[in-house]
Amino acid sequence: MDTISDIKPGIQSSTTQELSDYELISGLFIYPQSNSYVTEGEEVYKHFSATLPEAAELMKPFTEFIANSTVQEIQELFLRSFDVQAITTLDIGFTLFGEDYKRGQLLVNLNREHREAGNDCHTELSDHLPNVLRLLPKMKDETMRNEIALRLLIPAVEKMISEFDGRKIEKKDEIYKKNLKTVIDYSPVYRTVYQSLLQALFIALKNDFGYEPGSLNVPSGVEEQDISNLSCSDKTACSSCNPVAKDYSGNIEIEMNIEKY
Repeated sequence: MDTISDIKPGIQSSTTQELSDYELISGLFIYPQSNSYVTEGEEVYKHFSATLPEAAELMKPFTEFIANSTVQEIQELFLRSFDVQAITTLDIGFTLFGEDYKRGQLLVNLNREHREAGNDCHTELSDHLPNVLRLLPKMKDETMRNEIALRLLIPAVEKMISEFDGRKIEKKDEIYKKNLKTVIDYSPVYRTVYQSLLQALFIALKNDFGYEPGSLNVPSGVEEQDISNLSCSDKTACSSCNPVAKDYSGNIEIEMNIEKY
């Protein structure tokens, strides 16, 4: 059974450097209302250009699209990507668990974290991506922030990115055509633009929290007691020393089994 202490030793703590501006980035995952959305996109691009050029480079298709599109066109692509006949969802709990009861447990725990951090979720649920992004810099508990980023947020974003795979999109379109009377038209040139924004976000999260794919599982042949014998200095977040982290991990992540495909 894996716990928060299963995270590989030596990964970067989020307090060793300034976090990316997740408050600013979160705005791009909210339905565009006006031309200010384009301005926000330019600000995020400038932020990444100055702090994380790799993320800025990945984000270029998105910035080019919004710079050359009307608000209505951006709105349509946003809905097509995340809402109506969507490619993926922005609710990380649904991305990881679907309608399983585990998502309900996740929402309960995240509600508590939002409340303690004074983070307003507005009309969306607590696992909505923009809400979770805005939560990160407001959290005072570094252990809990790492827990949420490494065990929930980053794997969810990684899976969202994978949903933009061409074969997966084709299969979803086939289902929509079979079950719906009307299928929304789309431009094949810009269909996956929001994937580039998610990729940039993934790079920022990986840079800030030191995520490595597969690092949250106990290595083969290593027993749980071997992991528990690691000293606190070898752990990003020690569940045995932090009952809150242990409780959170126990309620949510021990049961979690993210399907990779």
